Amino acid sequence: MDSVVAKELKLRYSPVAILLSNEKPQGATQFKEDTWGCVVAMFSAAARGKVAAFDRNTTTCGGGKIGLGFCDQFVDPPGGIEYFLSTGKGEGYPEGEHYKKTPELAKAFMDNLPKRNIPFDYVIFKSLDDIDPAKETPVLVSMLANPDQISALVVLANYDRETSDNVIFEFGAGCHSIFLIPFNEIEKDEPKAVLGMTDITARPFVDADVLSFTMPWKMFLEMEGNVPGSFLDHRDWKKVRERIS
Repeated sequence: MDSVVAKELKLRYSPVAILLSNEKPQGATQFKEDTWGCVVAMFSAAARGKVAAFDRNTTTCGGGKIGLGFCDQFVDPPGGIEYFLSTGKGEGYPEGEHYKKTPELAKAFMDNLPKRNIPFDYVIFKSLDDIDPAKETPVLVSMLANPDQISALVVLANYDRETSDNVIFEFGAGCHSIFLIPFNEIEKDEPKAVLGMTDITARPFVDADVLSFTMPWKMFLEMEGNVPGSFLDHRDWKKVRERIS
């Protein structure tokens, strides 16, 4: 599927279609069951044309299992997730990541995530270029974009809405921002897009100048249809577009 938005924004990489299935695509890349791997690394590979598949057995990162909706309870690291995300618990336990000031704040963060246990065996990342909407329907579409491109996406997400808060920008893991949080928007009448990839641990797996912009399939199609006649046809955007290499 060709994306009008991706073409107009001159995206560096293909948008990533995220699908749910009970069958693994032939030739899909997966992590090994006994090897840790970051979901964002596979996401980057999908943006470059690979097909990545995740299931409950090969998603060995506890945060990744939560982030992909494979479980609604965290499998705690030694000492507890609230200490791992904050101060650490001391000698003999994993070093704390210091993403939250106190264990209590870290616990509140985890308690408030929209955790779920999806009724599917696989979450699949696939280049949108390789999607045939007549045969398969993604649940989400995610783009890696630089500040100029993010600016256009934020404007387009609000273009046909009465409200101006149609892009969510929350603290969370990379996989939260490309699946868990936007997946929570799918069934809403006016779903919102999610800006993300501010996870410091996951940042090394993406280019230094990009963030992720993820939206439910319904919203993506709306944005695609709103390109003609929008600011993207206007001279102000054309000035910005010229400097995108």
